[in-house]
Amino acid sequence: MIKSNILALDASTEALSIVLHFQGQTFHHFEECPQQHSQKVLPLIDELLTKANCKLKDLDVIGFGQGPGSFTGVRISVAIAQGLAYSTNLPLVGVSTLAIMAQQEFEQNGSLSVYPSIDARMGEIYFAHYQVQNNLMRLVNQECVIKPDLLNNDYIATSEPSLAVGTGFKTYPDALNDFENVTINTDITLPDARYMLAHVEAAFLAGDGVKASDAQPKYVRDTVTWKKLPGRE
Repeated sequence: MIKSNILALDASTEALSIVLHFQGQTFHHFEECPQQHSQKVLPLIDELLTKANCKLKDLDVIGFGQGPGSFTGVRISVAIAQGLAYSTNLPLVGVSTLAIMAQQEFEQNGSLSVYPSIDARMGEIYFAHYQVQNNLMRLVNQECVIKPDLLNNDYIATSEPSLAVGTGFKTYPDALNDFENVTINTDITLPDARYMLAHVEAAFLAGDGVKASDAQPKYVRDTVTWKKLPGRE
């Protein structure tokens, strides 16, 4: 059960999702609104705060979706969270958008092994493997960007029943045809901020929140591309 007072938001995909957990109650907004996130996010945050009779200074921590996803959307998530934190001196916790979807699959369906994905365009997907530890989805291997037809046993374990979620596998369902142990859940396609709460609280209670100036996005594609450049270490 979440005990901290938390505001969390994610704008890294087509969806804009905001959650406020305050004094034991949860207020939430989720909508798909491509290219409208920057105009909508602050009014929606104000709306949730008003509903909860909550002021920013009443919060303990702010969470944000740190990517991967749309470069513009990820930057919006980070910038909005930073702005709110600067004005209140609250700590920030970034949560991977892939972890958010894996957490939703665990909390809704009890799945212990999840492969979340996001359509990265250009014929690629953002992809990772998460497994549950102490009721939180934890990263098993490095998040990566990959062409779906290159997924093999190096990326997907065949020894355990698993679920796959996200727009990546909605767009490329045939990528998992060779893995009989993996089932696609088409009901979970985009990150929902409600499933950030457990991660944000755990990090906050562990003292892992950061100040606004230290909040970082997680683009994934930039990192992978940079590593492949010849002559780089």
